[in-house]
Amino acid sequence: MLLELFTMKIITKSTEVAGRTLSLEVGRFAKQADSGILARYGDTMVLAAVTLGSEDHGKDYFPLSIDYQERLYSGGRIKGSRWVKREGRATDAETLSARLIDRSVRPLFPNAYKREVQIVIMVLSIDMDNDPDILGSIAASAALAISPVPWNGPLSTTRVGLVDGQLEVNPKNGHKAGVDLDLVVSSTDKLIMMLEAGGKQIPEDVMLQGMEMGLNENKKVIALINELVAEVGVSKVAAIPVVPPSDLVKELKVKAKDLIADYIAQSATKEGVDMAEMLDKLSQGVDEKDQPFVSPIVEDLMHDTIRQAILEKGQRPDGRKIDEIRPLHIEVGVLPRVHGSAIFERGQTQALTVATLGAPSLSQSLESAEGEDTKRYMHHYNFPPFATGETGRLGTPSRREIGHGALAEKGLLPVIPSEQDFPYAIRVVSEIMSSNGSSSMASTCGSTLALMDAGVPILAPVAGISTGLVTPDEYPQKTDGFVLLTDIVGMEDHHGDMDFKVAGTAKGITAIQLDVKVPGLTMEICKETLTRAKKAREEILKAMHKVISQPRTQLSQYAPQISTTQIPVDKIGELIGPGGKNIKQLMADTDTTIDVRDDGSVFVSGTNPEGVAKAINWIAGLGKEVMPGEIYEGTVARIQPFGAFVNILPGKDGLVHVSQMATGYVSDPSEIVSEGQVVKVWVTEIDSQGRINLSMLFDDNGQPVVKVTPPREPGPRNLRPDPFHGPRRPDRGDRRRRY
Repeated sequence: MLLELFTMKIITKSTEVAGRTLSLEVGRFAKQADSGILARYGDTMVLAAVTLGSEDHGKDYFPLSIDYQERLYSGGRIKGSRWVKREGRATDAETLSARLIDRSVRPLFPNAYKREVQIVIMVLSIDMDNDPDILGSIAASAALAISPVPWNGPLSTTRVGLVDGQLEVNPKNGHKAGVDLDLVVSSTDKLIMMLEAGGKQIPEDVMLQGMEMGLNENKKVIALINELVAEVGVSKVAAIPVVPPSDLVKELKVKAKDLIADYIAQSATKEGVDMAEMLDKLSQGVDEKDQPFVSPIVEDLMHDTIRQAILEKGQRPDGRKIDEIRPLHIEVGVLPRVHGSAIFERGQTQALTVATLGAPSLSQSLESAEGEDTKRYMHHYNFPPFATGETGRLGTPSRREIGHGALAEKGLLPVIPSEQDFPYAIRVVSEIMSSNGSSSMASTCGSTLALMDAGVPILAPVAGISTGLVTPDEYPQKTDGFVLLTDIVGMEDHHGDMDFKVAGTAKGITAIQLDVKVPGLTMEICKETLTRAKKAREEILKAMHKVISQPRTQLSQYAPQISTTQIPVDKIGELIGPGGKNIKQLMADTDTTIDVRDDGSVFVSGTNPEGVAKAINWIAGLGKEVMPGEIYEGTVARIQPFGAFVNILPGKDGLVHVSQMATGYVSDPSEIVSEGQVVKVWVTEIDSQGRINLSMLFDDNGQPVVKVTPPREPGPRNLRPDPFHGPRRPDRGDRRRRY
């Protein structure tokens, strides 16, 4: 048996996708897992392994775990830390990739299946052109398809980019800079399962074209997976639901009707019937062996009641119209000492968002198998337990918190000004103070407000909304009769069929995130959702505009002042000095922080504007070429009998000869200037050796004056008798021979 296990037949299937070969291989790795797929696209390779665990019908959820691991060796890199060389806990990028795959495959598992399933995706090789997260999703789909797990796939995932105005399938490194749209589409051969997008204010019609392109491209990969499944041969286990006693269902249906109606009606204010109290009341008189069925039966009854009211009457739990946004409350400048702050409240969902500005050196450094990068705009999202009126453990951010923060960050990134226009690192933090539906979109709105309050010149305000869906029981066989819900609350999210988040400006979409619970969405649903979201977004933007219409013209007094300048690359060493001596001294003298880039860009930050200006002037002088006739304010560096040396630029001193200090005769330069004195000078000439000659002579209008010295005529002094050799010749001057 073991010999057969480790001599499995290797099966490979390939197809062309966007001009590159995609191959799926079975039988090489992960031979003791329930299934394993080695996927290759270009020279990017990933392994997806599916393993089944124990079954527990006592759980009210499906225990699926997906782990995405990127090995640094896949890009030929060793970890930069001096002390830790192995990979640590999952990075934010790995977490987001795992969530992307999870949201794609999870809806296709049967509700009755409660056996633990773990999917591990390992990135083994990266070619810098083909994205491993897309390949990982395809590999996970193929691994599930050939596994014994009951799964209603396969599906495929495609990245669609907008490059130079043209939509492109799987653009090389399509999720990197230079692409106007980064859209990820996961779908079966007919329906869209998952969407993730970031775009530079993309019109709705272009976004829909991208979705359709991704849907069509996925069909090719799904056909490839089906070929693999046919050759491997798959035997699926059955997902057998646990059916509660029918008489108990009938009994609870009668007893719970009024309680459920009260609970739903009062859910908007969280007053009245408590779920735990309701379950305790309904459990009374039920046989002990049937007690475990009470909670799922009541959950199903509530689920059916909410959906039936929406589908048949258009009646939402909180009584709103299906396209109505909850009441909005907006404030800015709520915290006195921070750089920018805002409260965005929509119904019971409330986000306090705070913006902080810092020097460019405070940007986040990122290390991955593809190389090192920096991120100057960061958005972090915190969801404390009290936001839902619960107790809980505080600690490192959860996957959900990382995902929601990344979504809000993606929504604002396209409108963040460039570093040249606004040379700051920007960190925005959203503290969710209360949550009842779509707190990530509240964070997006709050981010816009906080950034504007901080004086960040964003290109346009961004708002976001979440749209829900309720479909009839016949869906997806019957695709009409669905109802879209604008601005869903938690109850509608829990009992509905999708959470379709769309963020954008008045001009277009900047971010999308779609989660579904049904086996996918039609293009019709996607189109109507984008239309509904645009209308809601415009309404929210109008409300935000009433509170703050444009970014503040001045930064907070507590924010650092940052100025930039450019110096020649060959002057960087002169600025830094040996062992950093020069730059450290300059920072100490001006009370600033100075960041130097390899291209000669220099950023000076500090809370004292005078110190910043002084440092900038000093640094800017490094690259300046001195020209005759230029006027400078210089500092006397040292005094000699024949004149004074004046520092006019960093590293550049010029000589003011005594003859250029005053119109009359000067016997001692110290009578005119002193060391450290700031004097006004102008450049008379730069000699052949590069030495700078200066003058302190100016007329009453502050214009340079050229002093003309008449030639000296031979006189008696030059013809006086030489005690050693008789009369001296005039051409020998005052020089005397020494014996």
